[in-house]
Amino acid sequence: MRHHRLVTALVSSAALAGVSVVPASAHEPVPSGAPITVEMTGAQEAPGPGDPDGHGTAMLRLNPGLEQVCWTLEVTGIAPATAAHIHLAPAGSPGPVVVTLSAPTSGMSSGCADVHRDLVRDIIDNPSAYYVNVHNADHPAGAVRGQLG
Repeated sequence: MRHHRLVTALVSSAALAGVSVVPASAHEPVPSGAPITVEMTGAQEAPGPGDPDGHGTAMLRLNPGLEQVCWTLEVTGIAPATAAHIHLAPAGSPGPVVVTLSAPTSGMSSGCADVHRDLVRDIIDNPSAYYVNVHNADHPAGAVRGQLG
């Protein structure tokens, strides 16, 4: 219960303060931090269905010292993406957005977002409580999803 209250407070704070998203340049090095690579599929979307032909990979770098989450998203087999996020929820359940990512509108996106260090640490410590998904017009609740742990 304490974990849920902490994350709820962090999500509320992020929503009130705004979370900035900064696109990564091709010349910028990927910041150091805890790496997580996730395979995304339409079958993992909850509630489903996601796109049955959709597949993707989310490569994340979580750095609490820099208060930053960086990502590279690659998707195939879906209509053009309209949004991408990290959400708080276990496998099989939908949940609130905790980090906004840039949508891979042409199949790929990358960038970094400033995120409170407590949230970054919680994602590192409890990856199975979070997931990445990519949305599109055909699947507004999510075309592909991948649980972080």
